[in-house]
Amino acid sequence: MCGIVGFTGTAQAAPILLDGLRRLEYRGYDSAGVAVADAGRIEMVKASGSVANLAGKTSDGAALSGTCGIAHTRWATHGAPTDTNAHPHLSEHGLFAVVHNGIIENFAALRAELEAGGIAFRSETDTEVVAHLLEKYYDGDFKRAVMRTAARLEGSYVLGVLCAREPGRLFCVKEAGPLILGLGVGENYFASDVTALVARTKNVVYMDDGELAELTPERVTVYDRTGREIAKDVSHVVWNVEAAEKGGYEHFMLKEIMEQPRAVKSTIEPRIRGGEIDLGETGLTAGELGDIDKIIITGCGSAYHAAVVGKYVIESLCRIPVEAELASELRYRDAIIDGRTLLIAVSQSGETADTIAAMRECMARGAKCLAIVNVVGSTIARLAGGVLYTRAGPEIAVATTKGYTTQLAALYLFAVWCAEKLGRLDEARYSELVSGLRALPSLAQRAIDLNLHVRYLAERWHGQENLFFIGRNMDYAAAMEGSLKLKEISYIHSEAYAAGELKHGTIALIDEKRLVVALCCQERLFDKMVSNIQEVKARGAKVLGLAIEGDRRIFAEADDVLYSPGCEQLFAALPEIIPLQLFAYYVARENGCAIDKPRNLAKSVTVE
Repeated sequence: MCGIVGFTGTAQAAPILLDGLRRLEYRGYDSAGVAVADAGRIEMVKASGSVANLAGKTSDGAALSGTCGIAHTRWATHGAPTDTNAHPHLSEHGLFAVVHNGIIENFAALRAELEAGGIAFRSETDTEVVAHLLEKYYDGDFKRAVMRTAARLEGSYVLGVLCAREPGRLFCVKEAGPLILGLGVGENYFASDVTALVARTKNVVYMDDGELAELTPERVTVYDRTGREIAKDVSHVVWNVEAAEKGGYEHFMLKEIMEQPRAVKSTIEPRIRGGEIDLGETGLTAGELGDIDKIIITGCGSAYHAAVVGKYVIESLCRIPVEAELASELRYRDAIIDGRTLLIAVSQSGETADTIAAMRECMARGAKCLAIVNVVGSTIARLAGGVLYTRAGPEIAVATTKGYTTQLAALYLFAVWCAEKLGRLDEARYSELVSGLRALPSLAQRAIDLNLHVRYLAERWHGQENLFFIGRNMDYAAAMEGSLKLKEISYIHSEAYAAGELKHGTIALIDEKRLVVALCCQERLFDKMVSNIQEVKARGAKVLGLAIEGDRRIFAEADDVLYSPGCEQLFAALPEIIPLQLFAYYVARENGCAIDKPRNLAKSVTVE
């Protein structure tokens, strides 16, 4: 969603803030702005559209003088994406500027109260109430004004605050959204994502809900809700800024597709020692696993699709009932959850609002919680009892690729490890599965190498208006993710269906204009899929088949073919998604779409 950056130091702030905003562009936004304090006043510039528009208005920041400031990329919620509604927002007399991620749920009541007191609002946003409250409560004590304002707010909010009368000082507040402090030498920062900071510092502090921080060039101090100073651990970011750059690729998405062999290796290899899987980081003992009656895997978007794959694999190996749940539904469903339930929360960013809410609901009912996330120190990671970090490195493209495949790898690791701990596997089968896991990085590379012709298939099929993806069992789970990738970045309408459901209504939509992508990578179900392919072809559809390398039977049925390398069938969903990612990428490229930043989407959905 929205991005926040704050800086205080001795260098000119605006160029640093703009650089931070550029590094947050992948999160999705529709306007941007920057405010800098200098000589007792706040200078502010805002622009709808891209950060490039803002940079043009400010001569890349050179037009704004001052060494302390805040900046923001906005994804519109309250009010259209205009210059006026863009952040930062100023208080009535220009004493305070504020940037905000999240939603102030009681803003209407606060706005009515302020307007009754004579305040004239300039924007349609919920955020502007924060600026006016700050000025209302300011009596010369910056910290107290921030605390009193935060106490009036309901909802989710991350705030960055600049005051004209407080040179060199910034405050920021976290409540149900990501916020990270960056520690430098003679300069300090805050941001909603570590990507904005890593070019200038790798020493960071992850803030928790209800905390506020005071930043000066020399010091960072964190306080709790009562204003009491608290000690925080300093973490070190292990990746460098080059990992968040394109490295010669046309788009981040293509770069991240190509990084999947390395990313999957980073997830798997360190956790297999001497032929044994070691997941001590989960915090779960064999006794605790034996007490589990049910597992719920939850996530949103691609993380949910990973959860569906995880359901098939864990049930098959562990013989424990597993439910795959959309987090946005689980949080509002009166689910049957108790102390014998294990919740596995899956999220690339670790900041997904619905997943966080679902976790809190399940944990309140006694469930144990394991998180599978990529971002170290994220909210989900800190809430969970144990964490499996996917170690995928920074993922910049909005449409996830390596984030998804490393989630699958982590779920596979957990399934085999859990099954062995529960005594569900004999020694030979366990060794076979461990070997299958270790092969996944090379299989991911093989999936890329097998499908160099995919760009030509994209040239042929990019003009489709509607597509269907069909599959059975884990192929159906992979079909859901393949369909999502295509519609996310190409804006072509596509739907995934369990192939056995075609006759239950869906086949009415099949005609000679339709392309059907048929996933045929579950060997025991190949003949069933052939029947489904014949059904759609009998109604005039064209078929793009996805089959196991070397299985020539597909040529008798499909018009065009993509390939996935042969592997342990329980793990087939990982290599088979890669050709579908490539197909989506090249179709979007043919259609001239904004591949890394598709319209209306954000990388991390931090509000409901």
